[in-house]
Amino acid sequence: MMKNIKQQIIVSGVGGQGVVFATRVIAEASMEAGLNVLTSESHGMAMRGGTVVSHIKIGAFKSPLIRRGQADVGLFLTPANLGVHRDLMTKEGRIFVNTASSGDYEHCDATTLAKDAGAVVVANLVLIGYAVQTDSLFCTAELMKNVIRRISQPKQLELNLKAFRLGLGVNGTTQK
Repeated sequence: MMKNIKQQIIVSGVGGQGVVFATRVIAEASMEAGLNVLTSESHGMAMRGGTVVSHIKIGAFKSPLIRRGQADVGLFLTPANLGVHRDLMTKEGRIFVNTASSGDYEHCDATTLAKDAGAVVVANLVLIGYAVQTDSLFCTAELMKNVIRRISQPKQLELNLKAFRLGLGVNGTTQK
C-alpha cells in the first residue's frame, strides 16, 4: 500500500463529458490502494453543457477543495477550460488536455480515440489512461483497470476498458 502519497487532482470539462465518472474512477482507485480521498464537484450546469470541475485530494487532507496554485495534476476534457481552471495548477503540475493541438501542456486527442473505440463519451477514460501511463497519477494501470472493471455498468465495461487501454498507448503527443 502507498500510505504516504499526497496528490491533488482536478478534472475539468463540460456537462456530458464524464467529469463525475472520471472523479469516481480516480477516487475508487485511491480507496482500493488504501489511501484517504476527498472529492468535491461543482456540476450545477452539467445538464446544460456548462463548466464542470471536480477536486480530488488523495492523502492526509482535511478539506476537499483545491486552492489556486495547489493542483499536482489537471485533466482537462476540453481545452476551453484551461483558461477557467489552469490557475488551480502548481507551476510544476502535469496538465493533460483532450486536444490535437500542442501547447504548454501534455495532450492527446482523446475524443477521436474515443470515437474510434466506439463512443465519444469515453474520452474521459482515454485521458485518464494517458495520465496513468506517464506515471503522473498515484496508481498503476492495473489498479485502475480493476476499478474500471468493478464500477462500470456491464454494458459499458468492454468499451470503458478499451478506452482506458487506448490512453495507455498514447505516445509522441507530449509537449511541455
